[in-house]
Amino acid sequence: MTPPPTAEHRRLAEATGRAEDGLFHANPWYEWGPYLAERAWGTVREDYSSDGDAWSSFPHDHARSRAFRWNEDGMAGISDIRHELCLALALWNGRDPILKERMFGLTGPQGNHGEDAKEYWWYLEGLPSHALLQWRYHYPQAEFPYQELVEENARRGLGDLEHELVDTGVFDDGRFWGVDVTYAKASPTDIAMCIDVTNHGPDEATLHVLPTLWFRNTWRWSGRTDLPDLSLSGGAVVVDHPRLGGYRLQAADAPDGTRPEALFCDNETNMPRLYDAPPLTDHPKDGINDHVVSGAATVAPDGHGTKAAFWYRLTVPAGETRQVRLRLHRPAAPAAWDDVAVDRVLAERRADADEFYGAIGADLDEERMRVLRQASAGLVWSKQMYPYRVSRWLDGDPAGPPPPESHRHGRNAGWRHLDSFDVLAMPDPWEYPWFAAWDLAFHAISWAHLDPAFAKYQLSVLLREWFQHPNGALPAYEWNFDDVNPPVHALAALRVFVIDGARDVAFLERIFQKLLVNFTWWLNREDPEGHNLFGGGFLGLDNISPVDRSHLPDGIRIEQADGTAWMAQYSLVMLVLALVLAAENPVYDDMVVKFLEQFLLISDALESSGLYDEDDGFFYDRLVDAAGNRTPIKVQTLVGVIPVLATASVPLDQIERLAALRKRFARRLDGAERAAGPVLPVTGRDGTQRAVVALVKPEQALRTFERLFDEEGFLSPHGLRSVSRRHVQPYSVPGLPDAVIDYEPAESTTPMYGGNSNWRGPVWMPTNYLVVRSLLLYDEFLGEDFTVEYPTGSGTRLTVREVASDLADRLVGIWLPDEHGRRPVHGDQPLLADDPAWRDNLLFFEYFHGDVGAGLGASHQTGWTALVVDLLLDPPARAHRLFDVRR
Repeated sequence: MTPPPTAEHRRLAEATGRAEDGLFHANPWYEWGPYLAERAWGTVREDYSSDGDAWSSFPHDHARSRAFRWNEDGMAGISDIRHELCLALALWNGRDPILKERMFGLTGPQGNHGEDAKEYWWYLEGLPSHALLQWRYHYPQAEFPYQELVEENARRGLGDLEHELVDTGVFDDGRFWGVDVTYAKASPTDIAMCIDVTNHGPDEATLHVLPTLWFRNTWRWSGRTDLPDLSLSGGAVVVDHPRLGGYRLQAADAPDGTRPEALFCDNETNMPRLYDAPPLTDHPKDGINDHVVSGAATVAPDGHGTKAAFWYRLTVPAGETRQVRLRLHRPAAPAAWDDVAVDRVLAERRADADEFYGAIGADLDEERMRVLRQASAGLVWSKQMYPYRVSRWLDGDPAGPPPPESHRHGRNAGWRHLDSFDVLAMPDPWEYPWFAAWDLAFHAISWAHLDPAFAKYQLSVLLREWFQHPNGALPAYEWNFDDVNPPVHALAALRVFVIDGARDVAFLERIFQKLLVNFTWWLNREDPEGHNLFGGGFLGLDNISPVDRSHLPDGIRIEQADGTAWMAQYSLVMLVLALVLAAENPVYDDMVVKFLEQFLLISDALESSGLYDEDDGFFYDRLVDAAGNRTPIKVQTLVGVIPVLATASVPLDQIERLAALRKRFARRLDGAERAAGPVLPVTGRDGTQRAVVALVKPEQALRTFERLFDEEGFLSPHGLRSVSRRHVQPYSVPGLPDAVIDYEPAESTTPMYGGNSNWRGPVWMPTNYLVVRSLLLYDEFLGEDFTVEYPTGSGTRLTVREVASDLADRLVGIWLPDEHGRRPVHGDQPLLADDPAWRDNLLFFEYFHGDVGAGLGASHQTGWTALVVDLLLDPPARAHRLFDVRR
């Protein structure tokens, strides 16, 4: 789809390419962006412990006092693209024991359902070029209840609800600050920062606002002595740095006309506080914190340092708003503050955002446009600079002490080649502030509507030599690069190709070449018996099985319906990619044959495997013991649905021209080989003759659809549950009495994979999305005269496309007001659901309650949950085919 020529599209089109240092520097407007994480503490990169306990190695209590090694974090933060200079917000309500410099949350061991952010903030606006960014935070006026949140959640168990910040009473009577931070660029290197502070409480109150500028500490680990410097000159903080010299952070007067006080310290660890060791500096990283909160003499009296803040004290009457303004820019010469210029750039960038989203979402009503803009803003704000050189992390830094020997040979030791210094789409900047391979593939689909160049880069970069393992594996995520995620990279590349207008064949060719290596890795590593029945264990579905599929009992292996289906789909997508490339270059004809043959081998293996239960009309995993005895795991989950998703529709004329392929295809088409998944000639909706290739027979798919569309089973008012609701009655695996699963619509009651990702009932966006898009492929060959009962047992019959549309509407409806004006995503929390200051602020959670649609899990998982963008902009009623290869 060719985007309308808005001002934002013109900005995005200014340049494309890759900088010499490995950064995606496709556009000068990317020089500054929301690359600053919201949590750097408690991450693997910062963990140099002997036992690999990342949460304990670098806790929240250390974050204000300890210099980070690999990246930085902050609230409403931006940085330059190399992550060397950072700008973010700090606040103090006059009661807390520390400045609010970063979001607080519970660690994995502290939370009764794993790690969990305990704050409320939202992404309201984001242009892909970062020319406009808006962030909102609600900060209690009472002392922040850090200890209560830790202690109460520790008291609760897996079967209890989580104790949230709103449950503590700190927002009662509206006693909180609403803080909006807006960045608007006049040019790639001229950024206005506006901080709007609203007193929602009934009384006048004072808030301390400290916009903070600092350098990432890159000198301590290298032994450099030529430190960068921040200093005060002409009322502005001036940057002295080899690359960034000349930048100035200029601050306007406070609304009452007073000047903010400039404070300086050093971004160095407070050694006496943390380690009872001699100090590195008299003004360490927490120097500004200690000075503001307790009046300590911990800021630099000479006005120099590597961290600086402007200290505003804002006294705001009840119900009123005050604004603080700053400007980060690189002027040729110091200039006086210019409010008119700031007003102008704010108005222009807001108009640009209205124009951009109005163009790509022209058919959307007001509420759907709100969902589109906030979901897109979440995608934009989740872009992060990701520095991580694994070899140096394993071995230690030249200027630092060596890590424990166990660290050098523990987690990620087999990934010494991985050397990231890239801007990546993160799942969640707080809970998952690191890339995840299959999450990132889904992110790219929605990104393709906003910034196709960035979407393509996201898919390309994990296949580059500094990420992809020499053996062909893709790194799963920082916590364990060796985990195996579903192979959805090829599918995402094809979808991005289609969304972008099906023109960039060179992009597909680059992706295809590297995916060949990854495909071979799957064949060699995840099919150990060579039977074309694939495992993979975890496969991203965490605890969806009653057994831990990555850690089976001794002597037991597993045959996974979903692992086999993912590989069948991988084969089909590679087949379609090869067809696109073969139309340009006949060298790829052999690849078409290769992937058709591979698909047919998998199809035949699945057909003869017995994983499909004829009586239940469902696919089940199966355990195999050392003696070859096979035990089906007869629980109805999304594992049994994934085989139905593996299908493709290909124009017959493209196949007929391939002589090498015709013989093999003809045998399938004339019925000589119909024992396995069908290859059927059909007339598509557009009148073209097509061949439909599917892993399962139509009658098997329809039987599975009966289960899928059952409101007492998978179908909820808000999408498809991950486990059938009929498993309210628990299921136990025969012979393994401890292997039990039941339907859990909300949070998990099992500690498997930390207990913070529940696939035992809730609605998950990525799997629902794949079902919706696959239904459109079925519709392509079943046609508008074919109907299915939907919901099952209702007597109502719809075309498959109508079913896909309804499922998409149920998913989008999670964020839309119902007949009572309440959004299901807010659940039954009155403050979030009803209060005007809260109800239109949308969060895009990791998953959603299987019965009521309330948001659960990671609260800012705008990564794959932003697939709602694709459902809004390419709805099933008029969607492009997922595998449309015509150009």
